[in-house]
Amino acid sequence: MIVIMKKNLCVIFGGESPEHDISQISVTSVLNNLNKDKYNIYTVGITRGGRWYLFTGDYSKIINGEWENDKNEIKRAIISPDSSQHGLIVLGDETELIHIDVIFPVLHGEYGEDGTVQGLFELAHIPYVGMGVLSSANGMDKTYSKLVFDAAGIPQADWTVVTSGDDFEERADEIEKKLGYPCFVKPARLGSSVGICKAHDRAELISALENAEKYDRRILVEEYIDGHEVECAVLGNSDAKAATVGEIRPAVEFYDFDAKYVSGSTELVIPAELPQETIEKIREYSLTAFHALDGQGLSRVDFFVKKSNGSVILNEINTMPGFTSISMYPKLWDAVGVGYEELLDTLIELAEKRVK
Repeated sequence: MIVIMKKNLCVIFGGESPEHDISQISVTSVLNNLNKDKYNIYTVGITRGGRWYLFTGDYSKIINGEWENDKNEIKRAIISPDSSQHGLIVLGDETELIHIDVIFPVLHGEYGEDGTVQGLFELAHIPYVGMGVLSSANGMDKTYSKLVFDAAGIPQADWTVVTSGDDFEERADEIEKKLGYPCFVKPARLGSSVGICKAHDRAELISALENAEKYDRRILVEEYIDGHEVECAVLGNSDAKAATVGEIRPAVEFYDFDAKYVSGSTELVIPAELPQETIEKIREYSLTAFHALDGQGLSRVDFFVKKSNGSVILNEINTMPGFTSISMYPKLWDAVGVGYEELLDTLIELAEKRVK
């Protein structure tokens, strides 16, 4: 009889980002789809206040935050930065060190998707799912990733950067001349459409800048593109592959936070109803963007296809896309024959093969 040695897998969720709740939804799907015959799963939750806990309770308590109050099922725990320990330190009556083979950080946004926690994993010498430190940092910051994608020759919407402390009235004059209305205002380093506003006039623009300033000192303002919103999933390391392309058809004016995660009113069309040559161009640009950031593991790359002429415009890249039951990333791979469980297995294998 062949005995399969299980890997010790540490799955981390939550975090201090405004995307904390999305992480809890994503990780619940991930945990429910991991093959328990292959992995010993150690689930670590990070509270909004930055406290780390090993959670041993029922996964159903994660999605709405109940896990934090389950005092019988949580213990303080940290990933040790000491590379000789290569593990998770659990703090209780007696300190326990658990060897970890792979980390799966199901973390979105600040302190989870921006290279900071990836730096900890690098110090610990523990393989982890997703992009590396610099790739994560550049992918998270929409302004820096735009510079990278410009250098790679990928078409993008026109844009400008506003900084906290700027005179918003003066900047509004510049934005009106350069971009016009409507335009989109986004915190530079947030995802899941948190803090994003569509401005139709000066009053809305000033209000949107003030709102975005609450989340980040650097604000991206982009021209409006009248186009189909489409997304492509990338999987792999240096030999990455792109899945098919899906189209988002929100029932609201734009694909905001509620449309993504709350209302369930958004229609996902997979594959997108586009000419095959357009789909292939999107897949090509997706891989170009991924490699331009020195990508490893996974990404979801978002585009607009202009309604006027069918041209493809890159919107942004997501280095740890949503993994909820209605998220585009796993659905795109499922559409080409890679089921959820197989997708998770592949990501863990890629983590072990990642190249520094």
